Amino acid sequence: MNAAAKTSCQLIEKTLRKSPAFKKVDEGLYVVKQGSSIVMINVIAWNPDRAVVRCVAQLVKGVTMEVPLALQLLEMNALLRFGAFAYVPAGDVIIFSHTLLGGATLDEEELNTTIRDVAIIADEYDDRIAARYGGQTMQELLEESVVEHFRSAHGRDHFKA
Repeated sequence: MNAAAKTSCQLIEKTLRKSPAFKKVDEGLYVVKQGSSIVMINVIAWNPDRAVVRCVAQLVKGVTMEVPLALQLLEMNALLRFGAFAYVPAGDVIIFSHTLLGGATLDEEELNTTIRDVAIIADEYDDRIAARYGGQTMQELLEESVVEHFRSAHGRDHFKA
């Protein structure tokens, strides 16, 4: 990790550490839960003296990418003030992301605004995309995970007949 990445991590931790929604996952990797969205923040060294801060929210997993969905995402990208929708073939995932320049120029207000707006957009569009094109929202995946954890922790499903 270069100096710009370290500076970025320090600012992220200083800015978000008091929030109960913030969690440091690993060096340069953080998550913030906002509503039904989870925003992942990843600090990436770029060149010897630069870094970027990538904020990503997963909207829908298991969606089939077809022309109508791709066109709708591209049209929405043209209307956004920043950030973009994208498709990740591994897992058939729709994400929304925005990247900031890290290092000495990274600003607390810009970071907070980016995290908030990424979460708002994810929260606004996840249900719409899933309802129209299929797949599961992050909230649905989390709920399934909790139920599965409960079942496996107790060795059986207590609610089956």
